[in-house]
Amino acid sequence: MSEDVQPVPVYEVGRLAHAVLDTVGTVVVGKRGALELVLSGILAGGNVLLEDLPGLGKTLTARSFAQALGLDFRRLQFTPDLLPADVTGSFLYDQRNSDFTFRAGPVFTNLLLADEINRTPPKTQAALLEAMQEKQVSVEGVTYRLDEPFHVLATANPIEYEGTYPLPEAQLDRFLLRVSFGYPARDEEWDVLRRRMSRRREEAELQAVVNPQTLRGMQAALEDIAVEDSIGRYIVDLTAATREHPSVLVGASPRGSLALLLLSRARAALAGRDFVIPEDVKEVAAPALAHRITLRPEMWLRRVDPSFVVGEVLEKVPAPASGALPTYAAGFGGPESAARAGDSLEAGRRERGQ
Repeated sequence: MSEDVQPVPVYEVGRLAHAVLDTVGTVVVGKRGALELVLSGILAGGNVLLEDLPGLGKTLTARSFAQALGLDFRRLQFTPDLLPADVTGSFLYDQRNSDFTFRAGPVFTNLLLADEINRTPPKTQAALLEAMQEKQVSVEGVTYRLDEPFHVLATANPIEYEGTYPLPEAQLDRFLLRVSFGYPARDEEWDVLRRRMSRRREEAELQAVVNPQTLRGMQAALEDIAVEDSIGRYIVDLTAATREHPSVLVGASPRGSLALLLLSRARAALAGRDFVIPEDVKEVAAPALAHRITLRPEMWLRRVDPSFVVGEVLEKVPAPASGALPTYAAGFGGPESAARAGDSLEAGRRERGQ
């Protein structure tokens, strides 16, 4: 975050976030939990992989969040013949100036929908992954910074593998979390039809709840959310346990621990809290870690899902019950701020009956 961004108070982050979710929920029906995960990923400053069957609202979700967050939005359909220059942009010869000028590609936006990212060759995927990780693109030896906020919502279709280029595990690791929507309940599906008839048109236009500057302030506010030492060690223990599970060939890297930390802070902000509790970590563990795990070949034959492994890890690793202050509490504004954080942590512990 740049220095000119003013953090939004944590309680205000929760209020604005729920207003955004309520707005998006008028179009994406019955998927509040998945929408909260997507928004958590955006608040944490990361990129989200939406992996599910066709027609379950992945593209609609991305467009709706862009409208509700007041972000510039572009959609890029990934195909087998897509070139890196189609993503980043390229130099074109300007006859009037007798010189080459750079034409920016669709990646120069606030929220990019990379639709069916697994249908384009690895070279084009790599061009997008540089933008995701480094917040910049390199064209003909020249580096261009991307304006903040910048987020990628990528979709992947888990069926029809013919003609696709699945993302390697090392590239999947660049996504902060992976989210699936699943089929709606019958009442929810009828609600989708009813709202479409009431709208009398295909596209839904949503009013912006915040603007890009406010979103950056909401993201900056997450740095003020306390993470007690035992919670931090709990995050590390969960990630380390994925590497020791008998069904796992390669477990989650320290980047997985960082993802758990960032997403746990976002979940606390959604709840209007300025401290993280173990339940925040548990709620984001599967979306943050499952796509970072490589199972042993025989586990695929038994159709063991990485999310199941994360669930077993959550059951085995004991959750902390301490209400002590974090060792870096002084970074929250001195003794008075540390005391407030301690009071909040103690109150959270009492709520959990610990």
